[in-house]
Amino acid sequence: MSNTILVINAGSSSIKFSLFNMDDGQELAKGLAQKLGNPDAQLSISTLSSTSHHALVSSDYQSTLVYIIEQLKQANLLDNLPMAVGHRVVHGGESFSECVKISQHVLTEIKSCSSLAPLHNPANIAGIESIAELYPDLPQVAVFDTAFHQTMAPYAYLYAIPYELYEQHSVRRYGFHGTSHQFVAEQARQRLSLDNDYGLITVHLGNGCSACAVKNGLSVDTTMGMTPLEGLVMGTRSGDVDPGLHEFLAHAKGWSIEEITAMFNKDSGLQGLSGLSNDMRTLIEAAETGHQRARLAIDVFCFRLARQIGALAMSLNRLDGIIFTGGIGENSALIRSQVASHLGILGCKIDNALNESMADSMGRISDTNSAPMLVIRTQEEWMIAQQTFTLISDN
Repeated sequence: MSNTILVINAGSSSIKFSLFNMDDGQELAKGLAQKLGNPDAQLSISTLSSTSHHALVSSDYQSTLVYIIEQLKQANLLDNLPMAVGHRVVHGGESFSECVKISQHVLTEIKSCSSLAPLHNPANIAGIESIAELYPDLPQVAVFDTAFHQTMAPYAYLYAIPYELYEQHSVRRYGFHGTSHQFVAEQARQRLSLDNDYGLITVHLGNGCSACAVKNGLSVDTTMGMTPLEGLVMGTRSGDVDPGLHEFLAHAKGWSIEEITAMFNKDSGLQGLSGLSNDMRTLIEAAETGHQRARLAIDVFCFRLARQIGALAMSLNRLDGIIFTGGIGENSALIRSQVASHLGILGCKIDNALNESMADSMGRISDTNSAPMLVIRTQEEWMIAQQTFTLISDN
């Protein structure tokens, strides 16, 4: 199939991928290679007809990508190679406000952003370089998590610190999950039949969480900042904390700045509050059986999210809807209901029946007298495929 786009999201020890037929938009296959570089590395592939699991004998990036493409060929989903590869790249800094075809210059610019996303960009780069070495004539496109938020005004993206730090080191708020926020905002605009003057708040809830104020299709504010650590409570990330906490912990615990940062990224959020799990499903089950810290973690998560939604609403001229997406946003009726219970000042009221049944055909979960609240399934991989296909087709 010539009109296929392979979408790759390379992590530090994983490769998530999807293969799309661009003639009809069908996702032909998707999969996840995990524990790369370890003896127990494995790959799962789901097609329209089956799911298969594979042990990976060689599990570096290149060997894994070759194996994935060979498996897609064996399943008759590829004749040879896809027409292009679209890569999710977490941080594009101020260099990229839209997707770009990858060249050596572009790759150099992406590498220069690695200090802004040290946990993500190096892995994204490894995926790009592996494809380039294996298939040098195969076009590659970078689609950035940060690009959608490049429309924020300086008063929204600057920190109140010496301006020279922005000029010299690009210290500012960037925002993430842009592909997801852009996709669900456009879906909501269509479903709600909004005209050219509208305002939405999109809420992406998974292990990583962020919310975004979208005005007339453009991001005007978001909760994540220079890194994906700022903002909402997340699975293992703290979200907003007092900056003075770093110095306090350095003195109180004797921790280095690296140890403190690791704690905020890997041991905080739902995991840190509950002492049990970073998985919301586990916490809800535990809370129902009386686990007090699981209940506390849920309460903090929901309150902090509602508080941020209220703040984002101030970025808009009008509020036409609140959109829930991501694994938690799409699947947890309890979380949506508890968040909505804090949003009465915005005119939000949940319809319990719709919320419990996972929304009506339009995705609505709100009462008829409420500001609209919708659940929309995000399709980040499809957005990356679309942007890649459009860019390659136009060049």
